[in-house]
Amino acid sequence: MGLTSTTLLLFTSEIALAVMAATVWWWPALAKRHWRTVLGRIGLLLGSQVTLLAVIGLVANNYFSFYSSWNDLLGTGKDGPVSVQAAAVPAAPVGATAAPSPSATAEPEPSNLPLLPAQELGKEPVDTTVGRDAKKVGEIRSVRIPGARTGLSTDGYVYLPPEYFQPGNEQRRFPAVIAMTGFPGDAKALITRFNYPGVALDEMRAGRMQPTVLVLMRPSPAMPADPECENVPGGPQAETYFAKDVPRAIGATYRTATGRAGWAVMGNSTGGYCAAKLAMRHPEVFAGGVSISGYLKAAEDVTTGDLFKGSQQRRDEADLLWRLQHLPMPATAIMLSGAEKGDGDFRKEADAFTAAAKPPLVTGVASVPEGGHNFQTWIKLLPSAFQFLSAHLKA
Repeated sequence: MGLTSTTLLLFTSEIALAVMAATVWWWPALAKRHWRTVLGRIGLLLGSQVTLLAVIGLVANNYFSFYSSWNDLLGTGKDGPVSVQAAAVPAAPVGATAAPSPSATAEPEPSNLPLLPAQELGKEPVDTTVGRDAKKVGEIRSVRIPGARTGLSTDGYVYLPPEYFQPGNEQRRFPAVIAMTGFPGDAKALITRFNYPGVALDEMRAGRMQPTVLVLMRPSPAMPADPECENVPGGPQAETYFAKDVPRAIGATYRTATGRAGWAVMGNSTGGYCAAKLAMRHPEVFAGGVSISGYLKAAEDVTTGDLFKGSQQRRDEADLLWRLQHLPMPATAIMLSGAEKGDGDFRKEADAFTAAAKPPLVTGVASVPEGGHNFQTWIKLLPSAFQFLSAHLKA
């Protein structure tokens, strides 16, 4: 029986009901004060709880697509290769120029806007087998990133590549990538679970990625709310925070690129949706974005609250496929990545997205044959994401 099959769910539910009935039936007979009856009561309680938790776990897994199969859950079986393809998009007509997206117009910096650098809070070790020398493995700095425009602030981490510390690079500026977790997420998981710095270091050492600064964050600067990287009317201006405040604060602290071609954004789940949306809405800031198991429409639930305050236009503009069908194409690069089987409608959504894309938007798709909405799937897709963004970044 497959992990997500209805047969397994029904079978487990029947076992849970049988164990519960046995508990009710045998409990009076096990009421005596004897070690055998005590063990019997413990066994019935454990059995009923374990089977009930199994049913709840299966229901949750089927709903959220955490694991697509027993191999995915247990980490067994052969790993399929990551498939990467550039989507075929029609050539732009000769002499045509791209109209800027209505949301992508660069806003001038207010004359009285204070320059608030990121505040360093400490360091974290880089998970690698090649030592701890910053000139060889780089450094991870724990930071608090303030928002001069929005007044928002959140903690995160900055990974500085080895070249940042090597002699001769004292004046060199480096491209930067904002990387986001899912919601609610913990920025440290990008170090401890994903190992973003270690994977990036391997890609850089192999020559598949240029030296790049990573800014590791959660997708909400307004916890416990999930603003979906929107500028919520009368609420947190999360879009402006990530698109304007974060690059400005990081650039005031570290030697990151100052031009539009020097910044990109990526993430998984909610962070993936945010990455694609920010790159599409702000091509004047981000040269590219990668969505790993992200979605194409803003979530609306108890964690988000009323994001759009009744405005259908705002809701439409938060739908990435709607944007491609109704607004001018942004001059940026977007990669959608996920599992062909086991993680929602990834293939259907990726095909619809790439079919609607036209120049100057560049798209790509990376996928694994099978995988759930989990760290195992996302980690496999990290190298292709780094390679895609690196190809579109310039310091």
